[in-house]
Amino acid sequence: MNLEELRSVRNTERQKDSLQELRPSFYQDVGEYIGRLEAERDEIAAAHEDPFASPEVARLTDEIEAAKDVAEAIYERRMGKLVKQASLAAAGMTANSEGLTSEEAALFDDLVERIETNKTEILSVLEGRTADTRGGRTDRTETVRETGAVEEGTLDETEATTEAPPAPPSDEPPVETDPAERAEEDSFDVADAMGSATDTAGASEGRRDETVPPNDPSAAIDEPAAGEDSTTADPADEADGSTDVAGTDADEAVDRVTVQITSDVGSILGVDDREYTLASDDVVTLPEANADPLIERDAAKPLE
Repeated sequence: MNLEELRSVRNTERQKDSLQELRPSFYQDVGEYIGRLEAERDEIAAAHEDPFASPEVARLTDEIEAAKDVAEAIYERRMGKLVKQASLAAAGMTANSEGLTSEEAALFDDLVERIETNKTEILSVLEGRTADTRGGRTDRTETVRETGAVEEGTLDETEATTEAPPAPPSDEPPVETDPAERAEEDSFDVADAMGSATDTAGASEGRRDETVPPNDPSAAIDEPAAGEDSTTADPADEADGSTDVAGTDADEAVDRVTVQITSDVGSILGVDDREYTLASDDVVTLPEANADPLIERDAAKPLE
């Protein structure tokens, strides 16, 4: 074995599509050849004071590296052809397995066996069962069908038992809420009751508080009595009356609801452009758009 023989084998392998015939001990011979070159280089290097300056050492080093590169190129070229031939043999087709080295022959047989085994497994999966290629696995579907070990509902019962147990009830007593805190939690957002102000034609620019204390019924009776004293309309009053008429027309355009305030709300601006100061127990007639949010949040209750 020498470098020229290696290069000749490489060139032939490159030119042929099929595997060229090699002696079974080809790779072993290549290894022995490279080993002899390395031993010779070591002997020459030991005899020189400066081995790196020796031309013979450099020549042997170059030949060793070249031999390794050529041998690797031969292996890679033959490996592609070997896999192709193994695939043909596993498929039951004619394959050329002649002229293989001992290492290649072992690999060829192993590849054919693995391809056949893999084919069997894939076909078994396609048929809906697991193939037992090594004698250690069984077809689970067939076993279940023959023994009847698995009954309907078993999977559901298994899943039910794996569910996490319910959390135990808390031993801590309920926390008492301070009345002041409850009042703050029940406080009503005044902005919700105010609603969106709309433009009302002829609405009075003046604002009037229409709240009437619930415990003073005389207030509702005294107001008409005070109006009975004057029988003659003053010109100035007539002027004021025109404004009241306009305000009355605007009031009639807004649906109103009489409610009793159940919690302190404060001042809100109604959709009729009037300000209402609402305190607990007040009875007041509010625009329906302002009263509904109060009723929904239990800040007021309707009286009609």
